[in-house]
Amino acid sequence: MADTLYIVDTFSLIFQVFHAIRQPMTGTRGQPTNAVFGFTGDIQHLLKEKSPTHIICAMESQTPQERVAIYEDYKANRDAMPDELQPQIPLILDVVDAFGIPIVSYPGWEADDVIATVATRAAAEGFDVRVVTSDKDIRQLLAPKIKIYSIRKKQLYDEENLWDDWGVRPDQVVDFQSLVGDSVDNVPGVPLVGPKKAQALLEKFETLEQVLDNADQAPGKKLSENLKTYREQALMSRELVRLNISLPIKLTWEECRVSKPDHQRLLELFTDFGFRRYANEMETALAQTKIEETGSPNREWTKVDDKEKFAEFLSELKDQEKFCVDLETTSIDPLQADIVGWAFCWESGRSFYIPVDGPKGTAVLDPAEVLAAIKPILEDDQRTIVNQNIKYDMLVLRRAGVLIANLGLDSMVGDYLLDAGARTHSLDDISKKYLHRQMIPISNLIGKGKKQLKMFEVDVDDAAEYASEDADVCWQLTEVIEEKLHEEDLWDLYWNLERPLIPVLAEMEWNGIRVDVDELKRQSDHLTLRLSQLMGEIYEAAGSEFNIDSPKQLSKILFEDLNLPIIKRTKTGISTDQEVLEKLASEHPLPAKIIEHRQLSKLKGTYLDAIPNLVNKFTGKIHTSFSQTTAATGRLSSSDPNLQNIPVRTEEGRLIRKAFIPSEPGWKLICLDYSQIELRMLAHFCGDEEMCSAFRDGVDIHTAVAAQVYSVPKEEVDSSQRRVAKAVNFGVIYGQSSFGLAASLGIPKDEAAQFIEDYFTKYSGVQAFMEQTLDDVKETGYATTILGRRREIAGIRGKRWGNLNMPERTAVNTVIQGSAADLIKQAMINVHHRMQREEHPARMLLQIHDELVFEAPEAAVDSLIQLAREEMESALDLSVPIVVDCKTGDNWLDAE
Repeated sequence: MADTLYIVDTFSLIFQVFHAIRQPMTGTRGQPTNAVFGFTGDIQHLLKEKSPTHIICAMESQTPQERVAIYEDYKANRDAMPDELQPQIPLILDVVDAFGIPIVSYPGWEADDVIATVATRAAAEGFDVRVVTSDKDIRQLLAPKIKIYSIRKKQLYDEENLWDDWGVRPDQVVDFQSLVGDSVDNVPGVPLVGPKKAQALLEKFETLEQVLDNADQAPGKKLSENLKTYREQALMSRELVRLNISLPIKLTWEECRVSKPDHQRLLELFTDFGFRRYANEMETALAQTKIEETGSPNREWTKVDDKEKFAEFLSELKDQEKFCVDLETTSIDPLQADIVGWAFCWESGRSFYIPVDGPKGTAVLDPAEVLAAIKPILEDDQRTIVNQNIKYDMLVLRRAGVLIANLGLDSMVGDYLLDAGARTHSLDDISKKYLHRQMIPISNLIGKGKKQLKMFEVDVDDAAEYASEDADVCWQLTEVIEEKLHEEDLWDLYWNLERPLIPVLAEMEWNGIRVDVDELKRQSDHLTLRLSQLMGEIYEAAGSEFNIDSPKQLSKILFEDLNLPIIKRTKTGISTDQEVLEKLASEHPLPAKIIEHRQLSKLKGTYLDAIPNLVNKFTGKIHTSFSQTTAATGRLSSSDPNLQNIPVRTEEGRLIRKAFIPSEPGWKLICLDYSQIELRMLAHFCGDEEMCSAFRDGVDIHTAVAAQVYSVPKEEVDSSQRRVAKAVNFGVIYGQSSFGLAASLGIPKDEAAQFIEDYFTKYSGVQAFMEQTLDDVKETGYATTILGRRREIAGIRGKRWGNLNMPERTAVNTVIQGSAADLIKQAMINVHHRMQREEHPARMLLQIHDELVFEAPEAAVDSLIQLAREEMESALDLSVPIVVDCKTGDNWLDAE
C-alpha cells in the first residue's frame, strides 16, 4: 500500500475555522482562541482518522510575491486579517510545531505553489497525495494520485467531481480560470465570460490559445469582441493562475513522516488555551509515556484495619508536624456525608488507609474509636494539615465534631493562583500537569450510571489503593505547588488571603441560610398561572398555536407568517436568540411576550421549583457551595444553588429573595454592600483628581461625571444625563464600545461615541491608567490586582486605537474587578476573626460579589453593623474612601 502524504493549505484552513466558530473563545490569558481550537481539531482529525504516513503544512512566504510583479493589483481586494485572528496565527504555528509537522514555504511564492511543487513531486514518487484546502486553484493539480480533501465535508474531490462541477479536465483548469477570472485574488479574466461560457469555449476549442485564436467563432458579438480586446489580459491571468510545480524546495520525505508529538509542549499550549479535552489527552499520553519508560510509580500503602495496626499508625502520626488527610465519604455533599475511610500521607510514595465502613463482613475499625483518637491531632494548632479541596473535608469533619486547627496548602487553590484561567484544578488534572501521573479513576471503583456503587460498598482493598493514592499524590503536589508559589511571588497571597479565607467559607457553608419553602411554592404557583395566561397571549399575537420552545417553529412564525426582518443567521438557520427578540420587540408585540415567557420559565425552573429540593434534610437550610477557584478574576462563585445569579432586574426575580429568612425567631437579616467599589478601585488606580475628589467629597459619582462631560452644574444634571454617565462609568471597566453603549441606552451611536470621547478628555487619568495597564500587561504577560493576584493575558496590541479587543478588555477588567475581589475577601477574613474575638452571636451567611449577608438577633444588629462596617471599610488602604451601605429586614428582599 502506497504511503499517503497530506498537504495542509494552512491559511485556507485557518480562515475556515475562524469563520466557522464565531462564538468568542479565550484562553487563560484572555487571548482569542477560536481559530486555534478549530485548527487543532482539524489536525487531530487528520492524524487520527486519516492516518497519513506523511504530512506538511504549506504557508505563504513573507517576502514580496512573484505574481505582484506580473500584475500589481493581484490580491489587491483582499480584506485585512481580522483583529481577533491576527494574534492566533503564532499560536497555531506553535501547535503545528509541537505536533512535529513541518511548516513549508518558499520566498516569493504562495502556499499554493508550495503545494503544487510538493504534491507533483510526491505523486511522481508513488505517494497518494491529499491536499487539505478549499482553494479552487488546487483543482489544476488533480490526477490519479492527487486528490483534494474537504475537511468540512469529510469528502475527497477528484477528477470526476471536477467534471461534474466545471465540465473540464484538470489540464483545462488553468485555462478555465484564465477566462473566468477570480474576484477573490483579483485575477481579471475576460469580461462577460462566466463558468458556463468558459466551459463551452474550452469544450469546443480545448485550450486558451485556441479559444483566443478563434475569437471570431465565439457565440455572440460582444463575447467575440471581448476575447479579442482582452486577449493579453487573459494570457496574463493564466500566468497568475498557473501554479509553480518546480520550486527548488529542500525537503526530504523523512522530514514529512508523521512522528510522535511533543506531548509536554502540547499540554502546556492546550492548558494555556483552555482546551480542557485536548489537554487531558496530552496528560494521559504523557502519563502513559512515563509509565512505559519508568513503570508504574513506586509507592506503598498500608491498610490499617485492626487495632494493632492502628496503634502503630497512631504512634507514627503523632510524630508528624505536617501531613495530608483525605476522607472517603458517603456523599459529595459534605453536610450530608459520613466517613467511610481515612487516608493519610506525610512521605512521598508511602500512605495509609483506615477503613471505618465497608461491605458486610469486611474488616473495618470502629468509626467512633478512630475519630476519638484522631480528633485531638487534627485540632492541635502545632500541626499543619494539607489536602486538595480541604474545605470539603473540614465540613465533613465538623459534622463529626472535629475542627481542623491549622491549614497548610490546599493544592487546588494553589494551582488556581498559579493558573487562574485554567478550566479545572481537579486532583486528576493537576496530577497530570505537575507529576505526569494518571490516577485511578473513581469510576474503576464505583462504576457509572444507575448501578453506581456507594463508597462503603466498594471492596476495601480497592478503596485503600484508590484513597491512599489520593493522599500520596496530594502530598507530592503540595510540595511542588508550594515551591512554584514562592518562585512566582504568590505565596503571600495564598498564605495571607486565600488560606485564611478557606475556614471563613467553610463557616458560611456550615451556617447555611433558611428558606421559606411555602413562599417559593406560592410564587411558583403564581408564575404557573402567569405562564398559562402568557401562552394564550402568545398564540393570539402569533395567529396560531405552536411550540414556543422550538426555534424552527418560532422562526417560521416570526419571519414567514409575520414577515419580521431577519436580524441574524447561524449555521443552523435564522436566529431567534434573546438579542434578536429584543431588537424585534419594537416591530411586533410577539417577541416581547416570548422574552417574558422565557424569563419566567427559567425563573420558575431554576429557582422556585429547584431550591426546595436543595434544602438539607438535617438542617432545613440551603447550604450553597462557595468556590475560590472558578472565576479567573479572583471573585468567589456560588453553586448548588448559585445564589449569586438570582435575577434582580425584574420584579419576579427580586421577589425570590423574599423566601430567604433568618434561621432563628427574633433574628434579622443584615446586608452590607460596598458602594460603587469597582469605580472606587478605578479612582484609586488612575489617581484622576476629578474622580478622586468626587469620592472624597461624597458626591454622587454619576452626577459628577455627567456635570463634567455635559458642562453643567451638578444640580442641573437631569436623569437621562446621569443615566448615560452611569453607563459609561461602569462600561469603561469592561471596555464598552460606543456601539455597545448606544445599544444599551437606545441612543444614537454618534452621541454615545461623543460622550465617551468627552469622558476620556475630562478624566484623562482614566485613559492614562488603561494605557499604562495594557502596556504593563503586554510587557509582563499578566494583569495584576492590588494584592498581587495574577492572570496571564496575551493578545495586547502594541498600538491601540478605537475599541479595545477582547484581551485588552479582559486585562483592564481583571485589575479592577480582581482588586475588588481581593478587598472583599480580606474584609470577610477580618470580620470573621473579629466576630470570633468578640464572641458576637451574628453569623455570616452569604457573599454576593460586593455584598455580605448576615443574620443576627435583633438586639445585636446595631453592633454587628458597626463591627462589619468598620472591618469592611478598612480592609485595604485606598486613596479614596470606601463606603459600605447597609439594610436590615425580616427577609433578604427587605434587606436588599
